[in-house]
Amino acid sequence: MTTVEIIAKKRDGGKLSKSEISFFINSYLKGEIADYQMSSLLMAVCIRGMDYEETAWLTEIMLNSGDVIEFPRPDKVYVDKHSTGGVGDKVSIMLAPWAASCGAKVPMLSGRGLGHTGGTLDKLETIPGFRTNLTIDEFRQGVEKVGCIITGQTAEIAPADKRMYALRDVTGTVESIPLICGSILSKKLAAGPRGLVFDVKCGNGAFMKTLDEATNLAKNLTGVSKSLGRNVTALITNMNQPLGRTAGNLMEITEAIQFLRGDYDRDLFEITLDLGIEMLLLASVFKNYDDAKKEMIKNLENGKAYEKFAEMVKFQRGDLEIFEKLARIPKSRNAAIIKSEISGYVQAYDTLGIGRLIVKLGGGREKITDTIDPQAGILFHKKIGEMVKTGEPLAELHSNKTSSLESDTERLKSCILISPDPVGKEKLILKKID
Repeated sequence: MTTVEIIAKKRDGGKLSKSEISFFINSYLKGEIADYQMSSLLMAVCIRGMDYEETAWLTEIMLNSGDVIEFPRPDKVYVDKHSTGGVGDKVSIMLAPWAASCGAKVPMLSGRGLGHTGGTLDKLETIPGFRTNLTIDEFRQGVEKVGCIITGQTAEIAPADKRMYALRDVTGTVESIPLICGSILSKKLAAGPRGLVFDVKCGNGAFMKTLDEATNLAKNLTGVSKSLGRNVTALITNMNQPLGRTAGNLMEITEAIQFLRGDYDRDLFEITLDLGIEMLLLASVFKNYDDAKKEMIKNLENGKAYEKFAEMVKFQRGDLEIFEKLARIPKSRNAAIIKSEISGYVQAYDTLGIGRLIVKLGGGREKITDTIDPQAGILFHKKIGEMVKTGEPLAELHSNKTSSLESDTERLKSCILISPDPVGKEKLILKKID
């Protein structure tokens, strides 16, 4: 079939063959298919979907569009984690060194911000000098020497995903389950892990709004991964409010560093801990949940998790000096405090609205060529279910955009709902699929 015929076939709800998917992706990589044609197919897939077999074919073709890294020991110790994206989700930054300090090897390829969600690479690049463009040899060496590396895709790793990922971010096709699976797995499996833990976000700040949607995605991710020979587990976690206390690149790195130094909030700690335990079990470092949990907590308390993080940063040529004292960390030109107008309890966050506001502030990209403002972000003083008094701070908006500060502040205020009646705290881990 021709390019146009393949687009039309999917537009009309037809099932694409493996050869048609292969032809389209490989022709796109050769420059024989234009961005606007790939965007058309992405939109057709987003609207019409793909069945399980199509999704597995898509993933395999994207994975094999480039190099697949292999490590010298073909055992289970190499394990990774992936989040489907949320607001304030800085878990990977703490989790990789924390799990590595307990004996796992964590080869982690991460991405940029996508839609309203922040990107791990954008956050790490706020550390002066930190390199997210390691070569395959440097990546492999770092995993063996340090125990964990977080870097971006090279030109040789899943090039199909790298180009399609950028298009999805600016064409409204982020939420498609087949495209999410293909993107996540082609990149993650190419990095060489034998085990994968998925953090599938669910709620008003996630791509998957309902538990049914999140379960569907988790089953696709675990099913396709198993068909490609990997050991996998998925946790469905709550994204009805920003994770932790911050959202925004530099602010999240600062919070991640404070976490590893022992200063953390309950939600961030519990979710990161549970994901780490699952990683250690998949890596066969420990055989039972309690032993893995005990080791994770011990290595956070004794500083080994932070030491491993500092070792990773040094290997990737980063400099943590500015984080030694909070006063050294660069601040935005403007800050506005949102105060509660009534006494009561935090009932809800419009987390999607908050994520979109951070993008508007410069903390994300509205188009491929946009430059990230590392200082743009929001600090949250209260979580859902916590009591607040009249005039008490709810959140702080930090921005370098003076002209829209007033309207941005009002927009943030509208994203926080206060109830006069007590509100229960949200459950963090909603479901496990393995």
